[in-house]
Amino acid sequence: EFIQDPSSFQVDGQLSQPLVIRKLFERLGATYIKLGQFIASSPTLFPADYVREFQACLDKGPTVPFKDIESTIEADLGKPLSQLFAFVDEKPLASASVAQVHRARLFNGAEVVIKVRKPGAEDSLTADLGFLAITSKLLEFVNPSLKQFSFSAIVGDIRSSMLDELDFTLEVDNLRQFRTFLDQAGITDATAPEPYPELSGKRVLTMEYLEGVPLVDLEGISKYSANPEETLVAALRTWALSV
Repeated sequence: EFIQDPSSFQVDGQLSQPLVIRKLFERLGATYIKLGQFIASSPTLFPADYVREFQACLDKGPTVPFKDIESTIEADLGKPLSQLFAFVDEKPLASASVAQVHRARLFNGAEVVIKVRKPGAEDSLTADLGFLAITSKLLEFVNPSLKQFSFSAIVGDIRSSMLDELDFTLEVDNLRQFRTFLDQAGITDATAPEPYPELSGKRVLTMEYLEGVPLVDLEGISKYSANPEETLVAALRTWALSV
């Protein structure tokens, strides 16, 4: 039933196992798309063809209808969409595991993006992660040697971290803290989007729109920077200082 059209799972006429698994993860929902994001971000742990295929999980995941996005925004912020934003693009800018992002414009002309939690994402993550937590404890019981690796504790930490991502008020705080860090450290070659707390809630995050490309896209970086290598060094330096 899952592979109704085998041709849609082929690359250069051959069945692609990474493509099949990526689409299966998308069918299974938010938790598994998160796992796909982990694969995409871990080139030293997974084969290159899997890392490339799972890049789609970072921002090209399944989308939800705009009417559901609009309902979530209005429920979370307590006003009709027309009173909150001058314009909202109904076509998603990006869609990942937990949230979908839309470009918008404020009444003062500022260009922003709205990150909106997908309906059902919280229930899906809570159920799946709860199952993984119980399973990890059972595996430790069956195979006591796993305890020396703190297997269930690691799963517990992942569960806590992923559930925190459901509350966008925490992300507003993170953005504010990071912008303060950049200012106090005197870092001028890096930035973070400015959040709009008055247009944000637990399920909605409004922040400044920034043009950009992924760091893995060297050709794309060259369109924004005369020295792509220095841009990468600046990013690495900022990351190291923030740690």
